[in-house]
Amino acid sequence: MASFDSILTATILGKPALLWLAFMAIVVALLAFDLGVLGRRRGRAGAGQGMTAAESLWLSAFYIGAGLAFGGWVWWSMGADSGLDYFTGFLVEKSLSLDNVFVIALIFSTLAIPPAYQHRVLFWGILGAIAMRAIMIAAGAALVSNFSWVLYLFGAFLVVTGVKMLWLGNREPDVAGNPLLRLMRRYMRVTDRLHGQHFLVRLPDPASGRNLWHATPLLLALALVEAADLIFAVDSVPAIFAITQDPFIVYTSNIFAILGLRALYFALASAIHRFVYLKTALSLVLVFIGAKIFLVGFVGKLPAWFSLGVVVVLIAGGILASLWRTQAGARPPGAIRGAVRAGPDGLS
Repeated sequence: MASFDSILTATILGKPALLWLAFMAIVVALLAFDLGVLGRRRGRAGAGQGMTAAESLWLSAFYIGAGLAFGGWVWWSMGADSGLDYFTGFLVEKSLSLDNVFVIALIFSTLAIPPAYQHRVLFWGILGAIAMRAIMIAAGAALVSNFSWVLYLFGAFLVVTGVKMLWLGNREPDVAGNPLLRLMRRYMRVTDRLHGQHFLVRLPDPASGRNLWHATPLLLALALVEAADLIFAVDSVPAIFAITQDPFIVYTSNIFAILGLRALYFALASAIHRFVYLKTALSLVLVFIGAKIFLVGFVGKLPAWFSLGVVVVLIAGGILASLWRTQAGARPPGAIRGAVRAGPDGLS
């Protein structure tokens, strides 16, 4: 018993192990709830039905509420500055998730993944993202604690990334020409159509007559979704470390923001073309967060409430300006085509 108590009171990345275990228990419970809510949809997959707009909006609201409630607990238990840092990180990661929705919609559209199967890809994609963020944040925390100058590298990276995003604008990524997609098609046996919700299937080989494993387009979509999240994590992890160096706040704000990504996708994918100024707002947020690190030597550390205020104004301004710009309902050039409509059971 003594050894068990010592494990619970042990410190992991500056916080008691019990605190980390409690957080992970909440995450597991939310994932189980998500899987349970959406699991019944699988029985209707043959009808080509995905989440309804009402379900996705309610589920998105639930996840956002859960994240905000946890932030309230952080504020109450760890102080106002920690709470403000959590909310800033949560908002930045949630905003970057909106941009991620755009890329995921392109992936599903390019691979012709019907809505009924998209939730399975996103569920496993989120599980992979949680593990990936844990590794990257642990590595980032170790670097920052041992080499404080790494923060300046993070700041410079964020400024350069923000400026690059401004320069590129709303240019669509070339999903069909993605190197990972080409690599998988070259070195793996890939079916030319979907096989229900299976990532892998055994099919007869024309040459040998034996049943061999084949990847389905669903596995290709999952690989691309995971790769997209890795790319976005390269932006978001330095951004949150530029806001706070507390690994607990860094990880919890990140995870609560991405937990509702699946519901957020179904809620916004069909309307993501309206957020024409979102990338501009995100670019300015990254530049501001990166520049903050260099401003410390001149004006001192900026108050947590000021950083949160600037991020709120930029993100809210970008969203409101986008909705006003597209209020007539016209789709701007480069909008996603057929992002969430049902497609054929195969590659386009």
